[in-house]
Amino acid sequence: MELLVLGLVVLFIIVATVKFKMHPVFSLTLAAVASGFLLGLNSQDIMSTIAEGFGKTLSGIGLVIAFGTVIGIYLEKTGSTQVLANSILKLIGLKRSPLAINLAGFVISIPVYCDSGFIILSSLNKAISRRTGIPALVFAIALATGLYSAHVFVPPTPGPLAAASILEADLGLVMILGLLVAIPVSISGYFWAHFIGKSLKEDEMAEAMEEKEEVPSTVRPFQAFLPLLVPIILIAMKSLVNYPTYPLGEGVVFKIMDFLGSPIIALLVGVFFAFSLGRQTPSKEKQAWVAEAFKQAGAIVLITGAGGAFGAILRTIDIASIINLESSSGIGGLLIAFVIAAVLKTAQGSSTVAIITTSAIIAPLLETFGLLSITDKALTVLAVGAGAMTVSHINDSYFWVVSQFSNINVKIALRGHTLGTLVQGITGILVILLLYILL
Repeated sequence: MELLVLGLVVLFIIVATVKFKMHPVFSLTLAAVASGFLLGLNSQDIMSTIAEGFGKTLSGIGLVIAFGTVIGIYLEKTGSTQVLANSILKLIGLKRSPLAINLAGFVISIPVYCDSGFIILSSLNKAISRRTGIPALVFAIALATGLYSAHVFVPPTPGPLAAASILEADLGLVMILGLLVAIPVSISGYFWAHFIGKSLKEDEMAEAMEEKEEVPSTVRPFQAFLPLLVPIILIAMKSLVNYPTYPLGEGVVFKIMDFLGSPIIALLVGVFFAFSLGRQTPSKEKQAWVAEAFKQAGAIVLITGAGGAFGAILRTIDIASIINLESSSGIGGLLIAFVIAAVLKTAQGSSTVAIITTSAIIAPLLETFGLLSITDKALTVLAVGAGAMTVSHINDSYFWVVSQFSNINVKIALRGHTLGTLVQGITGILVILLLYILL
């Protein structure tokens, strides 16, 4: 019954948004309410769960979206995106720019949440697209898949870090093997971006490919990079000082970097660097830029929060109890870990929740599966991570961040981003199984 409800509400959201052009805020909220009643929740529990899911999602990412949008508007209005695009293209060349965006996302997502990374870097996509003539969707999916690969495989992102702890895996080995798995997974996203970009019709991309004249700019490349790099460095430093061994101690330096590296504060610092780009612009014009940014951010925040509310309703289902686990060993155990994480991810949207829940389910079964060596445990952590990226769709806040910040509709996002994460998940588990055989 629970699986039938899941299937029906996901189908409703897809049909409502794609076929009937219903705004995602309405379709997600209606799906959350309908799911609650179909799963036997009373009206009070439904509303409290929706409110909690909405608020909890936005408590972590609401201001990040707002500040990231301000940075993006300033980069665009001051012509800094063109400065950044020209600098990147001069360094790597026209033909390799989607691959560079993909690998940049991969590196950045090691210390930074993929949502925050996409918000920070998405302003580059259109500028480089106009410069190269390569469809904007190629850059959006290349960036999204690059960010996503490190997010589920490489500590110190919370998911793999928690899984390593729950499964008692060696963290250093998880990081090394995680990089070995994440790199081909990231590159598979790049190839998918090229494939899906060529398969879409021009009229479907019309909205996302609006042509804009380049804004003349006197901003220097170093100055243009600061609003992007400073938040990334601060967030990376927070991850460094919070590493389990506390390499910089737990004194004043730790407290300062832990505070400055929180995504909200880091992006707020980035906003002030963005303000410096418009010093020669009249105050009234800059006020209009901020108002425009908050208007854009408002819609994205509402959609992201509605997705969080829908996910919260689905998390009331004890999905683990309706999955039949059978004894297996070696490769079979890794595949079971992958499938459980994939089911949990697809059902409730959060990769981190899927990783942590699956790890808790698998931990007592490691002996049954024969996955007891230090290498086996590390590969189990990665198998769970591969499942937890399969797939990102309408109940995942990252799906909405990618689609809204890229100006692509739900249909294209499902074809581009969602199927891309499926390709990545399959690539990931295949690489993991190969490593298991070789090691």
